[in-house]
Amino acid sequence: MIQHRTMLRVADNSGAKVLQVIHIFGGSRRKFGYLGDVLNCVVKEAIPTGQVKESEIVKVVLVRARKEHKRADGSYVRFSENAGVVIDNAKDKNPRGTRIFGPVAREVRDAGFTKIASMAVEVV
Repeated sequence: MIQHRTMLRVADNSGAKVLQVIHIFGGSRRKFGYLGDVLNCVVKEAIPTGQVKESEIVKVVLVRARKEHKRADGSYVRFSENAGVVIDNAKDKNPRGTRIFGPVAREVRDAGFTKIASMAVEVV
C-alpha cells in the first residue's frame, strides 16, 4: 500500500536510485497504490551516467510493498521494502532498464507486465 509522497527504491538498472510518488493512476480520488499498479514518481537520487536524471518525472510499476497483500487463495505476500521498476509508458509496459533486481510479486505479471516478470530473478 503506497500513498502520495512515499519514497521507493528502484529495482532496475535505469539509473534512478530513490523515487518519490507524486500520483497514483486509476482515478482522481485514488489514495493508495498496490502491487502491479502504475505510479507517477519524481527521481530524487540518480547515478550520473544513468538513463534517467534527478528531478525527472517517470512512470513506475510497483513490484514490492511492505504492506502485506492478501491473495485469492488466502495467503499473504509481504516484502521488506517498497520498490518499483521504471517503465516507458503505461500502454507499452516496457521497462527502461535492462535488468531487474530482487524478487517481484506475481501480481505484476497478472497486471500485464510480463516482460518485467520474465526479466526478474524470482517471481513470488
